[in-house]
Amino acid sequence: MIILDTALRSREEAGNPIRVGLIGAGFMGRGVTHQITQAITGMKLVAIANRNPETARRAYTEAGISDVQEVTRVAALEQAIEQGSYAITEDPSLLCQAGNIDVLIEATGAVEFGAQVALEAIRHGKHLVLMNAELDGTVGPLLKVYADRAGVIITACDGDQPGVQMNLYRFVTSIGLTPLLCGNIKGLQDRFRNPTTQADFARRWGQSPHMVTSFADGTKISFEQAIVANATGMRVAQRGMLGYEYTGHIDEMTSLYEVEQLRALGGIVDYVVGAKPSPGVFIFATHADPKQQHYLNLYKLGTGPLYSFYTPYHLCTFEVPLSAARVVLFQDAVMAPLGAPMVEVVATAKIDLQAGDILDGIGHYMTYGQCENTEISGPLKLLPMGLAQGCRLKRDVPRDQVLTFADVEVPEGRLIDQLRAEQDAHFKLPKDPRLGLVQT
Repeated sequence: MIILDTALRSREEAGNPIRVGLIGAGFMGRGVTHQITQAITGMKLVAIANRNPETARRAYTEAGISDVQEVTRVAALEQAIEQGSYAITEDPSLLCQAGNIDVLIEATGAVEFGAQVALEAIRHGKHLVLMNAELDGTVGPLLKVYADRAGVIITACDGDQPGVQMNLYRFVTSIGLTPLLCGNIKGLQDRFRNPTTQADFARRWGQSPHMVTSFADGTKISFEQAIVANATGMRVAQRGMLGYEYTGHIDEMTSLYEVEQLRALGGIVDYVVGAKPSPGVFIFATHADPKQQHYLNLYKLGTGPLYSFYTPYHLCTFEVPLSAARVVLFQDAVMAPLGAPMVEVVATAKIDLQAGDILDGIGHYMTYGQCENTEISGPLKLLPMGLAQGCRLKRDVPRDQVLTFADVEVPEGRLIDQLRAEQDAHFKLPKDPRLGLVQT
């Protein structure tokens, strides 16, 4: 941040702001719009794409901007930007193709649509910041391959818990410690929550019921921790993560984890419920140098072997624009997969499902997601949560049972299925020693 504010101020003084395009003008997109237009020096939100352009116009209007043009062609969009106007459109491909947009922010949270946008952006040489852990956790590793080939950056964002964890991970690593646990602090976890139970909360905060349901039922945190695992090489200790409940401070929880088990797994991602400071994130790390252990104790981090580092908040819409600045100014990804996926989010029955049912979406009534190591989910052919929507059940599935590809008929013609098949072919999953099987 200290570097970014100086660099952004230089862009402002030079009259050369970073030109940002936003895709998705929902609750989070409107927050990002307000932040860029009202608070970020050296950056301009030049265009918003949304399936209903009037919703995009609303985002600008709420930010006090009235000079807005609706466009349907790339040339018209580029001209509006050159004239200093703001543009809205229903067609996200225009933002991907416009030559005078530096970076895109994808803020829809939709998997199939997000995949289409990501490929179009990469195809036209656009950097892409994802506020879409669901897409990232489903085909992020393959999208990173495509982005690398095209010479562009695809990254998760600052401000959301995964990005905050990664910033903290990088800090802890930079001062010589070895992170063994990346964690997320939650106030609630109930896998049976649904849009009906969450309707009042959603109304109070102006959010959609399915969005807040995905927070409450554990699906969202599963996607978030999966992409942290994929960016660090960590795993989960068990399906669904450990998820301890604890009402004290996170610093007091280091004794709950066995260091040698964490080392054997290469580190884990996890979450805790009820701990303070909520809704923050934390890293538990070790240091092998006795002299440095002495200094850590002096600085009140205790005697180890695990040392606790935490950030007590995440300020998503406030920080997301900084991700765009990092990409454009320093070619620095906030967080991206290292290579093959380490952790998967698998679909699990939220209710007793019946043969013939068509599965609804993330944060709805029928399924929730939970983390599983890919060395297990691959051989078992577990159904990724990001592919579950629209699948037809071939057989009954009882509540809390994970779904497999054998349980469903997958809809035809979806891009996300094509990308997932390509990802599975590109990355060969390791043998699972407990099963004696390999992915085919």
